[in-house]
Amino acid sequence: MRLSAAVALVGLAATSMFAGVNAESDVLDLTTKNFSDNVKGEKLILVEFFAPWCGHCKSLAPEYEIAATQLKEAGIPIAKVDCTVETELCQEHGVQGYPTLKVFRDGEAVDYNGPRKADGIISYMKKQILPALSEVAAEDLVTFSQSDRVVVIGVLPKDAEKREILEKVAKKYREEFVFGVVEENPDVEGSGIVLYKKFDEGKNILKGDDFTEESLVEFIQTNSVPVMDEIGPDNYARYMDAALPLGYLFFSTPEDRTKFSAEVETLAKELKGKMNFVYIDAAKYGAHAANLNLKESWPAFGIQNVVSGVKYPIEQEGDLTFEKIKALADGVLAGTVEPSIKSEPIPETNDEPVKVVVAHNYKEIVDDLDKDVLIEFYAPWCGHCKSLAPTYERLGELYKGSEIVIAKMDATTNDLPSDVPFIIQGFPTIKFRKAGTTEYIDYSGNRSEEDLIKFINTNAVNKADVKADVEADVEAEKEEPVTADEIEHDEL
Repeated sequence: MRLSAAVALVGLAATSMFAGVNAESDVLDLTTKNFSDNVKGEKLILVEFFAPWCGHCKSLAPEYEIAATQLKEAGIPIAKVDCTVETELCQEHGVQGYPTLKVFRDGEAVDYNGPRKADGIISYMKKQILPALSEVAAEDLVTFSQSDRVVVIGVLPKDAEKREILEKVAKKYREEFVFGVVEENPDVEGSGIVLYKKFDEGKNILKGDDFTEESLVEFIQTNSVPVMDEIGPDNYARYMDAALPLGYLFFSTPEDRTKFSAEVETLAKELKGKMNFVYIDAAKYGAHAANLNLKESWPAFGIQNVVSGVKYPIEQEGDLTFEKIKALADGVLAGTVEPSIKSEPIPETNDEPVKVVVAHNYKEIVDDLDKDVLIEFYAPWCGHCKSLAPTYERLGELYKGSEIVIAKMDATTNDLPSDVPFIIQGFPTIKFRKAGTTEYIDYSGNRSEEDLIKFINTNAVNKADVKADVEADVEAEKEEPVTADEIEHDEL
């Protein structure tokens, strides 16, 4: 889960908000009684599984309403299910957090991975109703090329072998872009691919039919993001998927942004395809600076390798200048700049049942190949992490003295080593590393003591005779549910 804007848990406010979504709403209310009839009877429908107390659900509600009204005109219904009432229905569909959105196509569900703003929801769902690759008539070419923010059109004869590659890419990326194919296009002589976009130069052309699936994907990812845009929850994933180093220019006033815009945008054009650059509004997302090891002092600039998570902040002693920005960008691409590693001090003693991991002792504890290691990456403000803490402590007690290590790491104050093959995208994240290997296994089951023990005993190379405290698990289930919505600031 990528984290987005959130608010505190306020049940009463949530209740009043959802009470406002009444008979006039274009969002369908689904229950156990009418779910099957509504979902299986539709070729395409979007369903939100929510809880009234959920902060993310409250933030989504007005956007969802706008999208429902506009998509109704396109014949695409939108619905919601209250999981505090329809508990069995939500369990049946594997709901483990809120909101969970699913797209049902002829009754079959897939996860919704699109934006949470109205425009993004509308665009995403309209793409779903189109074929992955649309055959475009010559007279419809102009209209089709302007139908979305980014439209990819192949210019290929009907019998061209490369149509198979284009269709394969279209099926893979249909949720993000509109794809079409036409036999002739005045924008390109002969065969090729034209990417139309409502920003920057308006279009990019890949001439000829000498492309592979990999080169076509690279062409689309390179050209489908603006030379420089303002980043937010709706386009964050696009930059992550581009897999290029990302330079963030934090600004708190229009003057800060204008001061650097001309020179930085020129640099962004020069480095297009090698590094992406974005503006980030510090008033909304200033807390994201900590993810680049920057202080909340503006303006500021830092670069992150979005694949490895490695960070390169500009030292904030002294004024930020374009010369510093350019030198950092050039150095990162040349490999001459050392990354910044954030770490709490190594604990003087670390003999508690749950081992405390920081950046500077990660390799010593987690990479000890003689041991099996279960490690939780948490955030101090995360409600789910707080709920898990007593269970996790009991787990540490049960395995204490064995060759199975139970560990935890505050991922908000410590960086992962650059060679770790994953990044943390939500809390808690629980990983297991088998003894003798560098393989990490994700834990995605229930966070009960019994289920965690089953997972460990199934995967561990070293063995320990450990049994769950069933009574403790029962008590834990009685606790009031809390969520990561308790975050008090906006994050991307």
